[in-house]
Amino acid sequence: MAAADGTLADLCIVACSEAFRGNGEIIATGVGPIPRLAAGLAKLTHSPELMMTDGEAFLVEQPVPLGPRKYEDRKKAGYLPFSRFFDSAVWTGRRHAMVTPTQIDRYGQINLSQLGGTHQQPKTQMLGVRGFPGNTIYHPNSFFFPSHTTRVFVEKEVDMVSGVGYNPAKRIAGGNFSGVDLRTIVTNLCVLDFGGPDHSIRLVSLHPDVSIDEVLQSTGFPLSTGQTSETPLPTAEQIEIIQKLDPLNIRATVIKDNPPARRG
Repeated sequence: MAAADGTLADLCIVACSEAFRGNGEIIATGVGPIPRLAAGLAKLTHSPELMMTDGEAFLVEQPVPLGPRKYEDRKKAGYLPFSRFFDSAVWTGRRHAMVTPTQIDRYGQINLSQLGGTHQQPKTQMLGVRGFPGNTIYHPNSFFFPSHTTRVFVEKEVDMVSGVGYNPAKRIAGGNFSGVDLRTIVTNLCVLDFGGPDHSIRLVSLHPDVSIDEVLQSTGFPLSTGQTSETPLPTAEQIEIIQKLDPLNIRATVIKDNPPARRG
């Protein structure tokens, strides 16, 4: 189907949805507007076997649109409260989450806890590590960043490791790291994965009219490049589905000024 261009947010939603392709019958969790819309788009297009929740206490048959809602608007498929969610999805590996940390380093260690200073007296205190220490060793994880800069893709190690990555210096002899499964990173500039040396971050595709030099200058560590492609533009069908899932256009607030998908 022919591309319809759309906005940069639309392009990122489509790119993020590809992270869920072929995952099987697992729970797709998108945290934040772009990842959540991406999970819904995946469910309604290429991966109907995905399971979804309403973000509260139920499995749902169809993705729940962003914005105000009523309980009777949801097509409930099962009861899944917070406690059961851990037993049935998180600890068993039957979940793929896409989240937006504050920092990420070369080996996929993430931070959403604090910036600068020391652990005892940080310069900026944020959410805390939340569930990421467990999430990153039990089920697949992917990431979305609306602003690809060296402040996000940091030069050395993240200020506080909130989620486990592939850093070989942190691997303990005899430890079981088989559950660490980091997959895709989508930013406002490109798509990356963990196919570089020692599972370091690697460039996979550039968004239309973005240069490799721009990505390299916006990344604080050496980035494997290899053979890259252009991130596909969204199709008219995909944009129509995204609009139904986001009738209030909340996605337009995520990326600064939400420019067109194609810069030119």
